[in-house]
Amino acid sequence: MTARADFPYCDGHPVPITGRGWVLLMLSVAVAFTALITIPAETFPATLVPASLFAAIPLLALAHLTKRHWTALFGPVGLKQVGQMFLFGILAIIASLAAGVTVYLLGSVASNPVVAGMGAMSGTAFVLRLIPTLPQLLGEELLSILPFLALLWLATSHLGLSRTAGIAVALLGSSFLFAAAHLPTYDWHWAQCLGVIGTARVILTLSYIWTRNLWVSTGAHIINDWSEFTFAFAASHVPIGTR
Repeated sequence: MTARADFPYCDGHPVPITGRGWVLLMLSVAVAFTALITIPAETFPATLVPASLFAAIPLLALAHLTKRHWTALFGPVGLKQVGQMFLFGILAIIASLAAGVTVYLLGSVASNPVVAGMGAMSGTAFVLRLIPTLPQLLGEELLSILPFLALLWLATSHLGLSRTAGIAVALLGSSFLFAAAHLPTYDWHWAQCLGVIGTARVILTLSYIWTRNLWVSTGAHIINDWSEFTFAFAASHVPIGTR
């Protein structure tokens, strides 16, 4: 039985990333997120541009720093990994639903305009709207996992924390960052973003912690989000008499 791979870059394997390198990576993530939310794109295929840049910019920065070792973020994809995607995707759905009910019972919640808009789409428009979410959700994983690794490196290499404590700090810190990035989408509803989005994010990051494979966390993220999108689309297209 082979040992599970360690987190890349944090302990110098397969190559080290210096403090300056981590800063560059975090800047690339910020630039990528800015491109996603500021480049105007309303229809397909223009919507592929900001979504693709969101994923490509951090990966290019990582390749600049680590050369061919940028692939250390990823692992193989087979039946085992697909099963892990569905396991963590379903866990994320369950956890976010439970958190959503709790937040709703404590007060009002804001709707996601993207999800709400999908209900009014035709079948073709719905499919064309889903396609750009593939690179976008990979970008969202980079938005989470690169800060996770940066925080883990900082916590264990410079703050003197143990590996377990460092993982906990990195998990919570990167999940908070991911949840905060969704504040404009949810009308700056902090409880909803931290409670619901943050909870789902913790599960998705745990899938990376468990597998050390960004394809697994990306697949789980796609399953989580596409389930929500598909439900919203299907619910609005069910004939009234059958509801």
